Amino acid sequence: MAVAGCGTHTAAVLDRNGATVTVAEVLTEVEWSRVLDGVSTARALIQPDGDCCNRLGRIGTWRNRLVIYRDGQYVWDGPITNISWSLGQVELNASDVLAWLDNRVPHQSKTFTNVDLTDIASWLIEDGYAPDDPGHTVQIIDQAGVTGSRTYSIGIGQTGDHLRQLAEAGIDFTAIGSKILLLPETYMSSVGRLSDADLPDGLQVAEDGTSLVTRWIVAGSEDSGAIGSYGDVDPYYGLHERYVEMSEITDNTSAGEAAKARQRVSRVVPVFVDTQQVTISPLAAVDVPTLVPGWCLDVTSAETCRTVSQRLKITGLKVTETGGDENSPGSESVQVQVAASGAEAA
Repeated sequence: MAVAGCGTHTAAVLDRNGATVTVAEVLTEVEWSRVLDGVSTARALIQPDGDCCNRLGRIGTWRNRLVIYRDGQYVWDGPITNISWSLGQVELNASDVLAWLDNRVPHQSKTFTNVDLTDIASWLIEDGYAPDDPGHTVQIIDQAGVTGSRTYSIGIGQTGDHLRQLAEAGIDFTAIGSKILLLPETYMSSVGRLSDADLPDGLQVAEDGTSLVTRWIVAGSEDSGAIGSYGDVDPYYGLHERYVEMSEITDNTSAGEAAKARQRVSRVVPVFVDTQQVTISPLAAVDVPTLVPGWCLDVTSAETCRTVSQRLKITGLKVTETGGDENSPGSESVQVQVAASGAEAA
């Protein structure tokens, strides 16, 4: 059985052409994350050693990539977006491969009619990278099971925004290294189990009442006049309505499907569990590289007044390692965020 363990990290800087610019011989701090339906970030603090300083001085934002390994396993990859050189150290900040899509627009006009949202998302990604691919792959875990009609116009809107709008209508996405994963919003496969014994410093359970919506109204493009709604008065919570415009939607059926998908995840107050800047026990029955947003953990906790015992979706992961100094040892911290909404409750 896999356990979390205490990982040791290494890092390298690669060029756009794949060549290694430098290896971080003295890595004093490293931090990397994964997020659901968004762009994750990473940070590396490097102490120049020998000729490494000369190579680090030639690094350029967006030209070079930061690649991170945990116990030799490839866990994070993305373009460097900020560099800070100071006396005795170089700090690199990077974003994952999805960051490129926030700097791209549709490169051709395209209309989809009653197509699974996963296929639309795949087209958006491939179109976004088509003119200049930094190196990526797409893996479809399963179809969304939600169909819709969408229209995209050449040069209109950021591709990343279009992808996030699809994620609000029935799909999830995340980046693992240079691979982009697409999966249904209702995906419930578990990759491990956490209990109070695995969280020795405690956790926080919170409800976000601002996210409750029992009836959604979705309006499509102005030209189409499309509009759809789903939901009603909830016998427990009452009526909470929300209106949103999604200009890429072109017919009433798609607007209704988008409203249904939104209502599915907002029809109960979502419960969030956060490990509050504490380290998951190295003996926890989880394999850190497999903690991928979109997958689930079985969480059981009675340490707070709100007892939790259910399968919860991973929404975020943050791993930090410090090298320490002569006065304090280095350590690894693994934090995971999981949440339950209507989709998980179902």
